[in-house]
Amino acid sequence: MTTPWPSGVIDPHIHLWDPLNTPRPTAAMARLFRPLPRIPRAMRWIAPQADREFIGHPHHVLKPYLPADHRADAAEVPVATVVHIQSDWECDERRDVVDETRWVTSLPFGQDGAPALGALVVHVDPRFDDAGEILDEHLEVSPLVRGVRCVAAHHPDPGVRDFCDQPHLLSDPAFLKGFAAIAERGLSFEIWCFAHQLPGAITLATEYPGATFVLDHYATPVGLLGPRGKTTGRSAQERAALLARWHDDVAALGALPNVVAKHSGLGMPLLGADRSRPLAADAVSEMTDQVAPLIRHVHDVFGADRTMWASNFPIDKAELTLPATLRLVTDVLGSDADLTKLVRDVARRVYRIRDEGDPT
Repeated sequence: MTTPWPSGVIDPHIHLWDPLNTPRPTAAMARLFRPLPRIPRAMRWIAPQADREFIGHPHHVLKPYLPADHRADAAEVPVATVVHIQSDWECDERRDVVDETRWVTSLPFGQDGAPALGALVVHVDPRFDDAGEILDEHLEVSPLVRGVRCVAAHHPDPGVRDFCDQPHLLSDPAFLKGFAAIAERGLSFEIWCFAHQLPGAITLATEYPGATFVLDHYATPVGLLGPRGKTTGRSAQERAALLARWHDDVAALGALPNVVAKHSGLGMPLLGADRSRPLAADAVSEMTDQVAPLIRHVHDVFGADRTMWASNFPIDKAELTLPATLRLVTDVLGSDADLTKLVRDVARRVYRIRDEGDPT
């Protein structure tokens, strides 16, 4: 049975890229395989284990992913508006990251059925002494800049890919001091960290009670569903302990009224599911029992007014189709899901997304 999704769905967490024409870590490899219409799944085995366990299928990082691709992936989900989240724009100089904002705003949003661009979440590192100036450059490029992401994910297992140069970024004194540049401009902040780093997120959100924080991807409990890296998630006892600690730390973070959360990232291979093919919406029952503790607890802690669905496409594409990312959440929550809040209203409020006809 097809769920009648509300109209005007907002997908508040997508990544767009073009490694063939813009500076990305995968650019050299993408250009090498440019002649192939689709990258074979077997090509994943040429990547280091840490990269493999992050990206899964290599196609979506070696080929452009643009607004029309998202429209095709959304299928029956009527996504009208998206929020673009910064993603791996390589820089010679740190101010070059503003080029990503320029590039995204040049894309053909709202054309030929593609979604509109409702908001931008850009990159800046608060530890930079010129963080405020970089933010102002982003804001000059686009009035749709609503938030910042500086990824904090760093794992003690050397076999798990790190996305940050230090393990305690969110509670680092220089980061906490520099965060004022974000707060003063009224911008939200996306928290993507690993589960064991949640205490740092609590420190940051407590330090800036007037700022809005968005917890991404359930704070990715690496290895919760199966082994990852060199030592992580190797036993049922270890996975149970990981879930118990995550449970308590999410409850503590959710007790802070300035934090909201996304139901996103369930298709990330880092969790440990390692599926050979992405699940379609009508097959998510294969996965519901595994991820229900994450979905249910975030919903119970944050409530319908502080939670939103997001696809995290194309990263979640490794293991879930886009409709499946939404069906999984609604199947677990059942009648507790307030669909209009889940797929539209909370994202619209958090990212200050205007409907057509709203005053500027």
